[in-house]
Amino acid sequence: MALSPRRPRASSAKRGAATLTESLLQALKARGATEIFGIPGDFALPMFREFERSRVLPLYTLSHEPAVGFAADAASRARGGLGVAAVTYGAGALNLVNAVAGAYAERVPLVVLSGAPAAHEAASGYQLHHQVKTIESQWCIYREITADRARLDDAKAAPQQIARVLDAALRLSRPVYLEIPRDMPAQPCGVVPQTSAPEPDGDVLDACADELLARLRRAKRPMLMVGVEVRRYGLEARVCELAQRLGVPVVTSFMGRGLLVECGAPLRGTYLGLAGDPALSAEVENSDGLLLLGVILSDTNFAVSAQRIDLRHAIQALDGRVVMGHHHYLDVPLAMLVDRLLDRLPEAGAARAPGKRAKAAPAAAPAGDAAPIRPQDIAAAVNALLREHGPHPIASDVGDCLFTAMDMDPTALVAPGYYATMGYGVPAGLGLQAATGSRPLILVGDGAFQMTGWELGNARRYGWDPIVLVFNNASWEMLRAFEPRDAFNALGTWDFASMAAGMGGDGFCVHTCGELRAALQQTAATRGRFQLIDIRLAAGVQSPTLERFVKAVKRLSMPDSD
Repeated sequence: MALSPRRPRASSAKRGAATLTESLLQALKARGATEIFGIPGDFALPMFREFERSRVLPLYTLSHEPAVGFAADAASRARGGLGVAAVTYGAGALNLVNAVAGAYAERVPLVVLSGAPAAHEAASGYQLHHQVKTIESQWCIYREITADRARLDDAKAAPQQIARVLDAALRLSRPVYLEIPRDMPAQPCGVVPQTSAPEPDGDVLDACADELLARLRRAKRPMLMVGVEVRRYGLEARVCELAQRLGVPVVTSFMGRGLLVECGAPLRGTYLGLAGDPALSAEVENSDGLLLLGVILSDTNFAVSAQRIDLRHAIQALDGRVVMGHHHYLDVPLAMLVDRLLDRLPEAGAARAPGKRAKAAPAAAPAGDAAPIRPQDIAAAVNALLREHGPHPIASDVGDCLFTAMDMDPTALVAPGYYATMGYGVPAGLGLQAATGSRPLILVGDGAFQMTGWELGNARRYGWDPIVLVFNNASWEMLRAFEPRDAFNALGTWDFASMAAGMGGDGFCVHTCGELRAALQQTAATRGRFQLIDIRLAAGVQSPTLERFVKAVKRLSMPDSD
């Protein structure tokens, strides 16, 4: 049985004094947060009441806690700064764990605000509703997936705690956790101070930059690969300038797809190992001076390499440290490293030439109007749309929709490329539009849509109008690619198009390439309501990139799979 929340006493907040919640919200805003995504619950009601009363940041409520986390995650990825997810104790915060784990794995500064029992409730001796093993269970669980935490149960200590935790999120680019007992949100509270990160050792920075450049100059085949931390720390413009001054070929990692697109960097493409362009993959794998800026050394980035990349010849700058062979430089923030390198390099034009750029793959001939749709036809149709109507940011779920995105023109992209959780795409697209105002394209498979696609029902309340492409093949197709003979990957055919109207949008069901192209034109011309295209794909039809990826994984990691 749910218990009624105890309202704060009228005397708890003096007229004119900021409340704890107001001070927290102002601190979030000062650090780049532009909105809150949340779902209320009894332990969090006083906090949500203060959100609405203060109006420091807009509040968007969604339908399920994982979607709250995915939306906040995408908002942070798209605009920089902090993403904010607000939930209640126990049933809310523990339902959010998967999204927070994904943010931790992929270096996203997501702030979790959780309501909690008041001090008198925690000391009552009763098992409290939403409690797991102990009152501390939630805290212990979040310790594993956050970089810092604080329980705001003392208004005098709260400003320093808030500053420490929020600044840790930005400095480390990782999620953090703030627990707010429900008798605290309206308590008077001082201003959260601005803090400065400790200055790294300048001599260490200088030595690191000098050795790094010396290694690149000695290399016969230098190359730069950029990854997610470049976006997380707001470095795209500076890294673009660095790439031009270095004059070396530039690629993105799989997770870094979409980086440097808007600043005009001399990109050669995205490294996909055996799943990508053979010439580009060979160039990366044979480099004797591979500079990895913010690239996570994950299996999704490197497991399908045709040959194991010799990291002894690579330069790895990640997580605040730089590794070059046996030399390790600690406490070297990526932003400061990039600045040191720029200080030492001549203006663009005087550096070595990057050599010839990789030619774009020739476009496939457009499929006839009556042809059944393949994933590569979706990519071609989206490219035509983007070229006619201008760039749209993309939010993609995991699966063949993400591999198909690799064949789309480079554009801003958010996706769970490493943690690979399903259900990310739709709420991420909503978070992207809320944070940037740009109309997104959402790429999602039917299996992932079944998890979180219903969040589209919230779009009408907030004026969001994404274009949603559902890859509907009645299966978990990427899983079936690995286990084609197993029946458990079958889902049955759901008619998503007919469901759109009931959620406040427009739906189209398409079976042929002509129908797809026509539907895309109509959706692009329609604003104010979300547009959903239910794309019927035959079972077993996969993008060429996914086919190559699966083949490579089976060869390298699953030799006995056949």
